[in-house]
Amino acid sequence: MQLIYTLAAALAQDPARVAKTQSLTLDSSRPHMGLKGRHGLFASVAWWESINAGRIQTRTVTGSIVRTYFSGQDSRRGDQVNSFTLRLADGTTVEESIYTHRKQDVALFVPGATVTMVYALDELKAQPAADGGVNYARTVLEVFVSAG
Repeated sequence: MQLIYTLAAALAQDPARVAKTQSLTLDSSRPHMGLKGRHGLFASVAWWESINAGRIQTRTVTGSIVRTYFSGQDSRRGDQVNSFTLRLADGTTVEESIYTHRKQDVALFVPGATVTMVYALDELKAQPAADGGVNYARTVLEVFVSAG
């Protein structure tokens, strides 16, 4: 498996994303928008420590790509893809977005390739979730791909 994306590297390239996310967490005038921040502000040292210590849960999904496609409303050429369908070991499928640091790595996302995605499950301010449970933001931490 080849590591093709890490949140830490993506945030190093986009520090404004960290500032915007933290600002929304701290904005009490928006009580239903943003992250709760119970285990540290997004991407802060405390937040990363909470992930490493398990206070912020992580979830890992692994499966095989069934298809790739373009999702969205922008006009793009037909050969551009940004999303894929992943078949998990239990036979269910999930729709995912393609995350890479290098444009050429999009070519690794082909039917039959294996993908592993690791997510942080960070509590949102807006609670509860539709099913009555905890409402989480699913933030991609890492993406690994192996040849199909």
